[in-house]
Amino acid sequence: MNTVVAAPIGPIRWKHSVAWLVLLAPLFFLSYGWTNQLAASRGVSESIVFGWERAIPFLPWTIVPYWSIDLFYGLSFLACRTPREVNHHGLRLLTAQLISVTCFVVFPLRFSGEKPVADGLFGTLFDALAGFDLPYNQAPSLHISLLVIIWWVLVRRASPGRRIVWHLWALLVAASVLTTWQHHFFDLPTGVLAGLLCLWLWPDRGTPPLLQRSNGEATRPRLALAYFAGAMFCLLIAMQGGWTMFAAWPAAALALVAVNYAWAGVGGFQKHDGRQSVAVRWLMAPYRLGAWINSRLWTRRKPVPDQVADTVWLGRLPTPAELARQRFDAVVDVTAEFDTPRGAARSHSVPMLDLAVPSLATLRHAASTLDSAVASGGRVLVCCALGYSRSALTVAAWLLQSGRCASVDAAIARIKAARPQVVFSEAHLTLLEDLTDAR
Repeated sequence: MNTVVAAPIGPIRWKHSVAWLVLLAPLFFLSYGWTNQLAASRGVSESIVFGWERAIPFLPWTIVPYWSIDLFYGLSFLACRTPREVNHHGLRLLTAQLISVTCFVVFPLRFSGEKPVADGLFGTLFDALAGFDLPYNQAPSLHISLLVIIWWVLVRRASPGRRIVWHLWALLVAASVLTTWQHHFFDLPTGVLAGLLCLWLWPDRGTPPLLQRSNGEATRPRLALAYFAGAMFCLLIAMQGGWTMFAAWPAAALALVAVNYAWAGVGGFQKHDGRQSVAVRWLMAPYRLGAWINSRLWTRRKPVPDQVADTVWLGRLPTPAELARQRFDAVVDVTAEFDTPRGAARSHSVPMLDLAVPSLATLRHAASTLDSAVASGGRVLVCCALGYSRSALTVAAWLLQSGRCASVDAAIARIKAARPQVVFSEAHLTLLEDLTDAR
């Protein structure tokens, strides 16, 4: 990967950055201090702490990396290269503040230990921190949420060598919230979760998921409700305490999938050029893992793709090893929930929601993408999670749009002759008829 050369910081971006800092700095101190005082006035004494945390040492020198986030909070705006990046970075920081303050008020917690006295420079830094930071405002750790947001804006612009430096700095800052005895362990993953949620809400590319309306794709309210019910079930498990609290991760993943099916559509999976955003890859990791296992179970007796026409094969989403073994020259991937597999010379991605009907425009685009892949030569694999629905619909649209089949019935018959397991719903048939009429 080439080193990213920083572009000059223009006056417009300076104004954007300064405006955001003027807004965020006083808001941070006022809201953070207010929630601290509110918790103190309530006499909050509850803590979420594991027994093994007693072994965490108090390391006074780690107050330095702990404080360093304040410096990089302001400098992080310099890594933004467009007004949109500046605004989205500011909105992420603001959203993290709002999420944390809300949690501090609704679910107040206290650090359970007594901090040892530190001397010298480190003691001075601890005294400065104690001037506005009482032992409250625990989960999610706002320090960690801000760290995730700042780390990402710095690391995505850095060269490979500097990227390692930023990774190490982020790990040191994350560890410092424990070794300075500011937070318990539970506050860290919840802080990471909140930070990633802010990255998802204000993405690097595309429209923010809550500001789009599925881009013409048909929503699936029943599926949205099913995923929401799964999220609530996981949340109930998380509320039992102990290590079960980490069921909050799959709860968050399923809740976001529910939002995608109810509102955001494929845009909520933030897949661009075959790769999902870092927020989606981590936030939805439990869902992605479950979907992958489900796809392997359903296709365990049919792992190999089938040739449908010319140089076109239809099958499940392959692993890189399978792709290399099957020697495909191009891949047309129509999943939204997975990254496009690497290994083929040419990769194409047209994201579609699983078990949902794509728009006519999306289907046309998928068929045209497949036609371009075929025209470039070589063996072409069209794939989705199972290779039975979205990918089959794409191949049928291509057969019709390219004139290889004269009717919907002929296209479906040709596909089923090669791969009998494919599924075409009534909505799929209607969509293919519309495609034929439009042609």
